[in-house]
Amino acid sequence: MVLDLVPLWTVLLGLAVFYYVVFDGFDLGVGILYGFVADEERRGIVMNSIAPIWDGNETWLVFGGLGLLAAFPIAFAIIIPAVYFPILIMLLALVFRGVAFEFRFKHEALRRLWDRAFHGGSIVATYAQGVVLGTFIQGFKVNGQQFGGTSLDWVTPFALLVGLALVFGYSLLGAGWLVLKTEGALQQWARHAGRIALVGVAVAIVGVSIWTPMANARIAQRWFTWPDVALLSPVPIITALLVIGEWFAFAGRRELAPFLGAIGLFLMSFIGIAVSVWPMIVPYHYTLWQAASSPSTQAFLLIGTLFLLPVILMYTAWSYWVFRGKARGDIGYH
Repeated sequence: MVLDLVPLWTVLLGLAVFYYVVFDGFDLGVGILYGFVADEERRGIVMNSIAPIWDGNETWLVFGGLGLLAAFPIAFAIIIPAVYFPILIMLLALVFRGVAFEFRFKHEALRRLWDRAFHGGSIVATYAQGVVLGTFIQGFKVNGQQFGGTSLDWVTPFALLVGLALVFGYSLLGAGWLVLKTEGALQQWARHAGRIALVGVAVAIVGVSIWTPMANARIAQRWFTWPDVALLSPVPIITALLVIGEWFAFAGRRELAPFLGAIGLFLMSFIGIAVSVWPMIVPYHYTLWQAASSPSTQAFLLIGTLFLLPVILMYTAWSYWVFRGKARGDIGYH
């Protein structure tokens, strides 16, 4: 009897994607909001809030990409060519953003230039990730086990809308992080920015939730036929409650609640997408089992993952524990 490792690898890749969205999402969101911070002192505090941990957050992107290649090679062979240009743009923006981050501290004469580069790189990287997500949801043209479309198939109204939605989503995460890590007037500014981002996120969730079932009969059937409509009703209900709770969290005095609320909204959106496309990994052509590598390959990879994953988790937890507390412009953290 051969042990089915596909569900386990599905969970591992799902967690990698979700962890990346949360951890790199909030520091990209901080970068998006950074360009709207008024004075130099506050910009320094905003930058210091993510300085110790921002580069480690991208570990999950590497883990997810390599896991997809190794565990689901057919999916990798179709998805990556379909979104090659958005991924290329994203990677270049992340590199440019990283360079700007370092040079901002070392080249004071051009600090404003590097500030704009950091802000712009954060927006471009986020938007490109949203386009990749939107392209994935709407599906791909497939010819056998290869991508059958063109290099510009990702340029669709839906994918571009999802790109904008993710900009608001990461801004919401970034605002929640700044509420947690700053004080005084800057924290109040972050609360105001968070409410603006929340409105954009709510509108985007409603728009995507209406657009996807209208564009795809399979998704409409999944959500609106009995008894699925009753079984899945907690997803939109909890999402609506989280939006309301998040609004009051930003308006109140609580510091951790806005960040946790933003994570909750991403989690519900993640669940909604998973429900819509399950069990497909190449919508709407290949299931997880059809695109998976051989059981022996998955078992071999799992051995290494079981050693690597705890190290990543411990390193991440330790980093956030060491740099807990409030960010300061002059001494970093206190």
